[in-house]
Amino acid sequence: MTDADVDGAHIRILLLTFFYRYMKELIERGYVYIAQPPLYGVKAGKEIKYFFNDDELNEYVAGINKKYSIQRYKGLGEMDPEQLWYTTMSAEHRTILQVTIEDAIEADEILSNLMGDNVEPRKEFIHANARYVTNLDI
Repeated sequence: MTDADVDGAHIRILLLTFFYRYMKELIERGYVYIAQPPLYGVKAGKEIKYFFNDDELNEYVAGINKKYSIQRYKGLGEMDPEQLWYTTMSAEHRTILQVTIEDAIEADEILSNLMGDNVEPRKEFIHANARYVTNLDI
């Protein structure tokens, strides 16, 4: 389980690469999962709804006819234990993804391209994907 933001995604790639390179059998046997905590919580009245991305949040907020407040979870530490349990650990409400060997291979390739000694794959990746960047954390 990592944070729901860009930094959490980076850590997730590093962890997947580690498991792929050093504990591949865990992935092959289906023992590795990604727990997905929400990025936002919206409180409207006594009800709290959780959202995993900006599109889900914006769609919901556009349809609210009453006063509401939005909390962006910058990290797992911003959730109290009950919220974390409800959204990420409880079998009834959580969203988890089983990691496949294809996921791990892709993570390993991305990490090798972005962090490796060869500059050309990094340049190609940046040129191909720069237009998709909506949040740049410098």
